[in-house]
Amino acid sequence: MKPIDLRMEGTHQGAIEVARNRMIFVMVLFTIGFLILAVKLISIGIFQAHGSSYYRTGNSDGSLLMARADIVDRNGVILATNLKAPSLAVSKRNLKSPPKEIATKIAAIFPELTHDDVMKVLRNKSNHSWIKRKLTPKQLYAVKQIGDPGLETSDAEKRIYPHGRLLAHVLGTLNIDNKPLSGIEAYFDSELSDPTKSEEPIILSIDIRLQHILNQELSLYKEKFLALGAAGIILDVTTGEVLALSSLPDFDPNDGKGPLSKIEINRISQGSYELGSGFKTFTIASGLDNNVIKQVDDYDATYPLRVGGFTIRDDHPKKRWLSVPEIFVYSSNIGTIKIAQDIGISSQKEFFEKLGLFKKTKIEIFEKTNPQLPKQWGPTELATTAYGHGIAVTPLHLVSGVAAMVNGGRLTPATLLRKDSIPAGLLSLVPYRAQTDNASTQVISPKTSEIMRNLLHWAVEFGTGKKAKVEGYLIGGKTGTAIKPFENKRGYDDKAVISSFISVFPINEPKYLIFAMLDEPQGIEETFNLISAGMTAAPLVGNIISRVGPLMGIGTTQQNEVEYEDFMLVSGPRK
Repeated sequence: MKPIDLRMEGTHQGAIEVARNRMIFVMVLFTIGFLILAVKLISIGIFQAHGSSYYRTGNSDGSLLMARADIVDRNGVILATNLKAPSLAVSKRNLKSPPKEIATKIAAIFPELTHDDVMKVLRNKSNHSWIKRKLTPKQLYAVKQIGDPGLETSDAEKRIYPHGRLLAHVLGTLNIDNKPLSGIEAYFDSELSDPTKSEEPIILSIDIRLQHILNQELSLYKEKFLALGAAGIILDVTTGEVLALSSLPDFDPNDGKGPLSKIEINRISQGSYELGSGFKTFTIASGLDNNVIKQVDDYDATYPLRVGGFTIRDDHPKKRWLSVPEIFVYSSNIGTIKIAQDIGISSQKEFFEKLGLFKKTKIEIFEKTNPQLPKQWGPTELATTAYGHGIAVTPLHLVSGVAAMVNGGRLTPATLLRKDSIPAGLLSLVPYRAQTDNASTQVISPKTSEIMRNLLHWAVEFGTGKKAKVEGYLIGGKTGTAIKPFENKRGYDDKAVISSFISVFPINEPKYLIFAMLDEPQGIEETFNLISAGMTAAPLVGNIISRVGPLMGIGTTQQNEVEYEDFMLVSGPRK
């Protein structure tokens, strides 16, 4: 039996063809639409991989807020980053509820705002006014529940400092409008705010582990001695990299206010002080390097010295002739002045200038100050500057200079950037480091540097820095106790001192320099009410070394591994 052949002709056949064509057309449109969507998704995935670096906001002006690049420590730990934080504004023309009712509801959400505070905002002439910046998620939810279209929220960027106050003076802060106020944030603002580089963090030389140690010890000793302030720095003497920097009192960068008074300044780079006997390091190095003195030379330190109408005494008088090493180890003011007199004003000034003591440091923050130099250089100024009085510099000046004294004689500018990770775009902001061959200046010979290492070590072993000793480590250091001038600069206050200690370890192969200072420490029973650097700052630095050494893998060393050449410690009179 043949199959039935059904055919539809005429009107019915035409209707089916039209329907089929329409279906095909619709399917083609859907296919094209899906293809366009797929291409768009692929484009976003490939070409806007960094899309998180910027986002549209609900601002009335439709502005585009761009994320700020992160700041990280040398090991990649985040020090500054961003979070989206909505802000609340009012558009008066869009308000549906009575202002008093709105003010009551807003004040209930934000305890820091009173009903009158909100009413002042609602009554001002501007149609669009900010009520509260940087809302928490809970506050944002409560505002949304009010449901009035006149209350507008907009995304904004909030800078977060996860470690709080710990690096306040290094990082600086942004104000409520995300404008930089200080620190790295201000110095590298153009780089940090560049939207094309928002995924490229700035890598600092800071090691957050060392920063914690430094800050903890400074805080403990500031409280222990009831000091007005404290400050410290850990420096790599071979590279000039700042591994930790702390200044107390500090401030909370998360509140967007920055330092609120002069006691919260960065004492390391911005505070200018007469730092006392640390300068003896420079005076003796200058004499040795210029062949004015030799280690075997003797100077009479039997009696106080009269200079320019002033009587200068030794804090630890031996009342006899002292060799050059003894002058340094016992921190003799008299012997140091006599060495400076042999060096002469011109040569001494030239050496200080070579060390960068006459101008601002080059570190990458704006919070820096010029040294306070003598108005004239005569015999009196030559004498006082030889042992760190009559010339006021920042601790960073002293630190950089001493680093050069021990690292083979090379003066290298201190930096807050990890040197092997400086992007090309930052070189224009650190021009002195653009060519690494020119980064250091030879200021003393390697031979003189070797002698200075020995002198610094002896000062800890036998001299005023004994309380900085740490078992198993070879440490070099120099105490500095300087009385402070009165605020009117007329005379000195014998009861107010800056006590500081600068150390280098391991001194046989210098790697780390640690400096700490206390501003006006008060005597305590433990120190027999003494406030000298040897009793206050030296043990502080010793504690830091005892924690930093093992952490950084510095091996212990036997004492007899250091040679004691040409060192003379004697008792009794010398002719």
